[in-house]
Amino acid sequence: MKQVFAIAQIVLKESFRRKDFYVLFILTVLLGVILGSLNFFNEQGIVRYLKEFSLLLIWLAALVMSLATSARQIPTEKESRTIFPLLAKPISRHQFFLGKFFGCWFSISMALFVFYLVFLLLTLRKDEPANLPLYFQAYVLHLGFLAVVIGLCLAGSVIFAAPSSNITILLVVILGITFLGPHLAKIAVKMAEPTQSILLAIYFVIPHFEFFDIRDLVVHSHPAVPWWAFGCALIYAMAYSAFFLVIGWLVFRHQTLQK
Repeated sequence: MKQVFAIAQIVLKESFRRKDFYVLFILTVLLGVILGSLNFFNEQGIVRYLKEFSLLLIWLAALVMSLATSARQIPTEKESRTIFPLLAKPISRHQFFLGKFFGCWFSISMALFVFYLVFLLLTLRKDEPANLPLYFQAYVLHLGFLAVVIGLCLAGSVIFAAPSSNITILLVVILGITFLGPHLAKIAVKMAEPTQSILLAIYFVIPHFEFFDIRDLVVHSHPAVPWWAFGCALIYAMAYSAFFLVIGWLVFRHQTLQK
């Protein structure tokens, strides 16, 4: 694992050198301004609306940063030819691929922690103390969602030619799964064969991102999710992220790298 974490450390340092964290700072300030207005508006409906909008902003920012960070990793290494000295060292391709995954995930985790910390500090006075476990669950489940996204994006980076095409295609796929995926089973029962079987197969194969989204519970100050369900959702995220990483590695290991 030393080689894996060495690659991950390189990704972390690269993320700090790039302008991603400047974008993070601007979004954090914007989030603080939005949530700071909670003290100005005392009407409960407006407070919930502002919290819901802030969480939506966090989800969109984290998704875009995850896709942008992970999509450029392997293509950039190939273009700059830095991949050759890395693989010339005692580092296998699966260690290189896994190191890229952990590096992207760690960097996004740090950014997401800043988002949730600002959100928590500015809304804590409005919520019951018992909701603190729910904030923890929301953060960790969000990390599970991003692990699946990063695994999928890294797999796409060895399949699609350019990072821009990878980001565009995966953004459409992720948004399609988010908004249409939960309803495929309802649509399928109204269809005739073989369309019904095809839609049901797609429904059970695609990752269901709604398992990780508990924003409504946070907005309306509900109790924490049962811990057994929380654990099942994390196992679900690990299974899908591992599946996409294996697919990406299988493609990457058979690619010919030309100097």
